[in-house]
Amino acid sequence: MPGESRSTPREIQKYLGRVSGPLLDRIDLHVEVPAVKFREISGGGPGSESSATIRARVMAARALQQKRFAGRPKVNCNARMGSRELKAHCALDDSTLELLKMAMQELKLSARAYDRILKVSRTIADLAGAENITAEHVSEAIQYRSLDRQIWG
Repeated sequence: MPGESRSTPREIQKYLGRVSGPLLDRIDLHVEVPAVKFREISGGGPGSESSATIRARVMAARALQQKRFAGRPKVNCNARMGSRELKAHCALDDSTLELLKMAMQELKLSARAYDRILKVSRTIADLAGAENITAEHVSEAIQYRSLDRQIWG
């Protein structure tokens, strides 16, 4: 099939092994995007959100973040949060914290990956219009660490 890799899983693993862990830790989202068939793109089937709807949700989340960090000159969005902001805006309940702890251990994630997961979880919660980060938000953020799973999982 055009556009698909002809590399073996072993060759792919070898290539991914060359990408250093510290470099991957600096990337917020690791997402595999499979090829999409034309009819799926052009069909816009039931349940698909319009770009305008998605844009409105993103704009609302960005406005919320700007309001949240209004007094912090160097922080204007979740991605820029430091440890002080993480503690203030990314508190987790005990069961959600346990979920994150288990993922950290199972996937052998670094402290930097932990911070990234919290930041992405906060953004997912903002996009959902949720005041607090839930286990669902953290689970989704963990799923975005797919390269960590491929290399070290």
